[in-house]
Amino acid sequence: MVKILAFNKPFNVHSQFRSEDQQITLSDFIRDPSLRIAGRLDRDSEGLLLLTDDGQLNQQITHPKHKQFKSYIVQVEGEITENALEQLRRGVMLKDGMTLPAKAEKITEPEWLWERDPPIRHRANIPTSWIEIQICEGKNRQVRRMTAAVGFPTLRLIRTQIGSVNLIDLGLALGESTQLEFLFYDEFRHLLKQKNKAQETTQINNHPKNSVHRKKNNPSSGRRNAKNQNPSTRRTTSRKRSQG
Repeated sequence: MVKILAFNKPFNVHSQFRSEDQQITLSDFIRDPSLRIAGRLDRDSEGLLLLTDDGQLNQQITHPKHKQFKSYIVQVEGEITENALEQLRRGVMLKDGMTLPAKAEKITEPEWLWERDPPIRHRANIPTSWIEIQICEGKNRQVRRMTAAVGFPTLRLIRTQIGSVNLIDLGLALGESTQLEFLFYDEFRHLLKQKNKAQETTQINNHPKNSVHRKKNNPSSGRRNAKNQNPSTRRTTSRKRSQG
């Protein structure tokens, strides 16, 4: 059975299992060695992280061609303007190219939000504001670079949703994880149906009875066998035909 795990990653946790120089990693929270990360989060970002033991499902979640939208709640420095939001919606030019259009809206600070440890550094004379942004790409530190490009550096970033998996609906506290039931999610159910169908086809084709049947019904195999007969055998066969 395919495993899909949702994890609420805290700030300062590295999205990896191997620890280097006393780093806090996923191994401090998750003990299943068969799981692999499907869509990393930077050390200084928080929120929803998915892990799975299935390579094809991992590809479905992470590859940009599948247009899997990811939602983020972002606290930015300054009072975000409608002009800046419109730039995010149209796409922003970064050093590695133009981003695809994003969905971006100004929001109030969420009531469910947990305290970050350590908290962000506040400046008394500079306000902050919150936006919700959805993207379907995976450029390195993309959301942070996008908000900085329109003049509002990111102070805090929390990923809340990947596809139809919603962190808030799951009710996961910081550092908690839960195994997902793939039947509840359309994109997972569709992919696993495809996998099961492919496996069934492979099993049918590899069944010994079907292999024998294919050989019997392959007309070219008879011709190949005749060509490969020993010359003396062919002459004997020819004499028998003439006698008959």
